[in-house]
Amino acid sequence: MEQKQIVQRVATALLAMQRYSWEQGVAAQAFLELGQWEIARSLAMEAAHRQTQDGRAAVIGGGTAATDPCAAGEAMLEAWRATGDPVLEQACGRLAHWALVAAPRNDKGIVYHFTDKKEFWVDSFYMLPPFLAAYGAYDEAMRQICGYWDALYLPEKRLLAHRWDDGAQRFVKKACWGVGVGWALAGMTRVWAHLPPERIQQRQWLAQRMMTLLESALDWEQAGLFHDVLDDPDTFLEVNFSQQCAYCIFRGVARGYFPEKMLQTAQRLYDAALKKVDRFGLVQDVCGAPRFDAPGTAAEGQAFFLLMEAARRDCENKRSASR
Repeated sequence: MEQKQIVQRVATALLAMQRYSWEQGVAAQAFLELGQWEIARSLAMEAAHRQTQDGRAAVIGGGTAATDPCAAGEAMLEAWRATGDPVLEQACGRLAHWALVAAPRNDKGIVYHFTDKKEFWVDSFYMLPPFLAAYGAYDEAMRQICGYWDALYLPEKRLLAHRWDDGAQRFVKKACWGVGVGWALAGMTRVWAHLPPERIQQRQWLAQRMMTLLESALDWEQAGLFHDVLDDPDTFLEVNFSQQCAYCIFRGVARGYFPEKMLQTAQRLYDAALKKVDRFGLVQDVCGAPRFDAPGTAAEGQAFFLLMEAARRDCENKRSASR
């Protein structure tokens, strides 16, 4: 298949999948970054229509997720700013109130991953701070990232753990889950982009943390792929973290905070993921839905293929323009 046809099939397969709040969010972001504005805005409108009374967006089937529903926030903001739609304006305001005021948090103001558990999950790097930064709450976005980093960073491994119980002050899951580290990389990538250029120190802080994670994770690469738990070779080989890393690197090189030599790594990871796309456009062997404990397919795996592709295109175009 030609590259354009592959991307279209991946996109079609994504749109056909059932999606929870964070999956709706990452799907909308993928179409935003691809420049497919009408699809992104339609996904944003649906996220607004599925908003709960307390302000959480894209919620289906109830649930106690606190940060996941914020993942659709950037697309909702983009749709509101582009259309001026009053329904979207109100929805964005309610989501911002949830994120800034109502969501459960600890005494330092760091938002928990759930409404009924005092846990921090590495996933929240992606779910909450990018929306806050896109909303203009730059300091709050950075405060959340720093809080999650302080709770989950393992200095002996230079990676992030998966889950921390802030009430019991212990790790629930100390494993360095690859896709979780990928969520953190992608979240920090987007917060960097939303910060105003004059916030040099905050941008540098983010770039340094992303580089730390990438350098450590890449030590565990297996021909373009990684184990589900990065430093545990007994876990299955997984594809989505390769896509998340490639996305992060392509964006970082294009924006100038990663060296151009890292493109070789990004391309290698990209090529490995590309080989996993089947004839239906499904990215096989990602950390699979619905349990995410075995290789399979998942909406987030589809979305990150598209995000990776958008970042690769933008990076190539920028490099071509500068020659």
